[in-house]
Amino acid sequence: MECLIFDLDDTLYPLSSGISAACSKNIIDFMVQRLGIPAHEALQLSLTLYKNHGTTMAGLVALGYAFNFDEYHQFVHGPLPYHALHHEPVLRDLLLSLPHRKLVFTNADRAHACQVLSRLGIEDCFETVICFETLNSNATTRIVCKPSLEAFEHAIRIMGVDVSKSLFFDDSRRNIEGAKLAGLRGVVVGSSVPGVACIESVHALKEALPVLWQEEDEVDAADVTPQISESDTLPVPAETVSVAAS
Repeated sequence: MECLIFDLDDTLYPLSSGISAACSKNIIDFMVQRLGIPAHEALQLSLTLYKNHGTTMAGLVALGYAFNFDEYHQFVHGPLPYHALHHEPVLRDLLLSLPHRKLVFTNADRAHACQVLSRLGIEDCFETVICFETLNSNATTRIVCKPSLEAFEHAIRIMGVDVSKSLFFDDSRRNIEGAKLAGLRGVVVGSSVPGVACIESVHALKEALPVLWQEEDEVDAADVTPQISESDTLPVPAETVSVAAS
């Protein structure tokens, strides 16, 4: 095993923080206040776009809505209750003890990713962050994001990882499925999904995957993920759909 790739929101911190719920509300408010979409249509439209395009933002752009991406991210992420996130020394020690490359791959913008990682006190635990700007530096009429194969392939090239020796952790089953298409083995974090390797939280990594701490130079991902099964995970809430752009 050489590389561990982590999603950001609802993966490195729990859904219960309220960050995603607040983000979803802000997205709806942006659609209504800035794009003039009727309030009674905004919620269902956002969910549909999220489902079909990866994020609501990507769906809005695909529909032809024109807006400044930086302004969108500031509107959606700027007022988030980041105070709900606190330094996680146990998580920090856990991540630092892992003898592998560690990276973050998120659909969110860089400012949001930096804010979250800083609040958690784990910003220096990762080699790099692949984010909205990484995949969309020249985007105008189309946004590339998880769970598309294009997004994963682009991120993999940038990260320079060997997919056969890497694991991807994400709270979204569809992102795990996208990762699989790109050759990555995935682990769902925070929910029990039949037929997919799952863990209760990133804090449970050492219990679920002790092999990651083995001193062997090379542990193949194929030898890792079968250790986790649905029966091994602790009870967790069913996956909650969020229209958050992350």
